[in-house]
Amino acid sequence: MTIPKALTVILGSFLLVACSAPEESGSSPGTDRPRVALVMKSLANEFFKTMEDGARTHQAQHVAGYDLLAMGIRDEVDVGGQIRLVEQAMAEGVDALVIAPADSKALIAICQRAQEAGIVVVNIDNQLDSSVLAERELAIPFVGPDNAAGARLVGAHLASSLAPGDTVAILGGVPGAFNAIERQRGFEEAMQAAGMEVVASQSANWETAKANQVAAALITELPGLDAFLCANDSMALGVVAALKAAGKTGEIKVVGYDSISAIQDLIKDGRVFATADQHADQLAVFGIEFALEMLKSGEAPADRETPVDLVTAESLGG
Repeated sequence: MTIPKALTVILGSFLLVACSAPEESGSSPGTDRPRVALVMKSLANEFFKTMEDGARTHQAQHVAGYDLLAMGIRDEVDVGGQIRLVEQAMAEGVDALVIAPADSKALIAICQRAQEAGIVVVNIDNQLDSSVLAERELAIPFVGPDNAAGARLVGAHLASSLAPGDTVAILGGVPGAFNAIERQRGFEEAMQAAGMEVVASQSANWETAKANQVAAALITELPGLDAFLCANDSMALGVVAALKAAGKTGEIKVVGYDSISAIQDLIKDGRVFATADQHADQLAVFGIEFALEMLKSGEAPADRETPVDLVTAESLGG
């Protein structure tokens, strides 16, 4: 399906082609500083580019403390590519791995290999599957937000502008990803509590183009639809473009999750109603600091929850 020109306009100003080649900050051969590998998902998603920038800024402020190897895959479903990046980091002799896994189950085996090689592993952003970890008798700490709570915040705020019985559609992330499952649950709980009717729920794999296609079809199939709840902001951008192409901007509300800058601009002008901020610029930093703490103490601390906040036009001063 051809992507509408409206989508190109929205995307053109900020989407970059992600590079999977790692770049190292502050490293010097022969030093005894710990080396930390940060392995993210798609750097074409502004959320992960912001995460990378935050990590590089932190390392630049702590040059004597550690060296950073930061890398990301080309798209959010490239599980094989992410596994290869972890293997590359292991081959380069890193001391710690901080990973935002593309899949909550498929990345566990390579994380176990890293642990067995003596590498400290910290899981950020998307939580590894607890049942698989238990089966393998693995303890990998998770540093990140309560995704269901963040989605409930956004969903409840959306519901405050609707009436009981109004119809909504949910666009989800990659099926099987823990954060996708939790955001879906949070949205559904908020809609049920407010008496809304969820008339459609489909995955758009976190991707703008896929969300645009799904939303365009739903707009046609469900002419009385009142709102879209999107499990990340990249998908919300696709929905906004589909609404513009259909001549329905302002008629159907849109909410997202992540608070990327492009969505903040759309919240200010009213095209998006709300999103959730899980502080992308600090999320990797939380994980890195945790990994350094573990390297120093030799102990594996418990999971650590990080903040998630509602973002609206009012909170942005719009």
